[in-house]
Amino acid sequence: MSRLAVTGLLASLHFTVTAMDVNPLWNFADPAASEAAFRAALAKSPSRDDALTLETQIARSLGLRARFVEAHALLDGIETRLDGAGAEPKVRYLLERGRVFRSSKHIDASRPLFEAAATSAGAAWLADLQIDALHMLALVAADPPARLLANERALAAALASPDAAARRWEASIANNLGMDLHEIGRYDEALAAFRRALAARERLGNVERIRVARWMVAWTLRALKRHDEALADLRALAAEFEAAGSSDGFVFEEIAENLAATGRPDDARPYYARAFAVLSADTSPSRPDAEHLARLERLSR
Repeated sequence: MSRLAVTGLLASLHFTVTAMDVNPLWNFADPAASEAAFRAALAKSPSRDDALTLETQIARSLGLRARFVEAHALLDGIETRLDGAGAEPKVRYLLERGRVFRSSKHIDASRPLFEAAATSAGAAWLADLQIDALHMLALVAADPPARLLANERALAAALASPDAAARRWEASIANNLGMDLHEIGRYDEALAAFRRALAARERLGNVERIRVARWMVAWTLRALKRHDEALADLRALAAEFEAAGSSDGFVFEEIAENLAATGRPDDARPYYARAFAVLSADTSPSRPDAEHLARLERLSR
């Protein structure tokens, strides 16, 4: 068989390599707990490549907690051990180094790392990691139009992939696409993107992420001045949280914003107060900044 025929056969098989599934060890709301889970997995003496992969995820958990010096130091140690390692830890090293640079606001330093990760993952048939790298490249694009184009390309690549893990990126990338469209005022298109993300989340079945996707839809309905629809969705969401014995300050805030936008400041005030109470007690990475919290407190009076 000729080399050309072999190449065509391989392409027709849509060959992909399965990366280590680190998702079960991740709790992005609690990066410290995730670090503990990765260290516990390391203690079980995994293979060299799996150990390097687990260490890259520890570095990621450090970056999510703004412990950038520690994260870079760990990645420096990983880098010295990559010779002779497989493709996956090399790609993950590039991804996590890039993420730490992005989180520490060194955007220009992150881009070439994500580009290299996307290229290396593609060459190694690591489709899931390739889409991850493409999605990160979209996040660090220079401006909203560039982010929009990069996200569209990343979404198309995810949907075209024969790899199920790569296709699962549809939810995240559609959400990011909605954010880009919302930022430039194309609210109808943003709503369609967020609804696509919601449908993808529902297929994946993670209740917490489904609720976030529902919030994104309601947020965009407010931008479209479709306040009654937004309030109906948000009140249903708040009731679900209450039935589960929890609450979400951002849901309370969004209810308040819709009430205020429709000339009901007295009705909005207690929801601003509930939003402030919940969000000011939040210790997760999603806690609003001081200015945001001060606004909620002011509007609650």
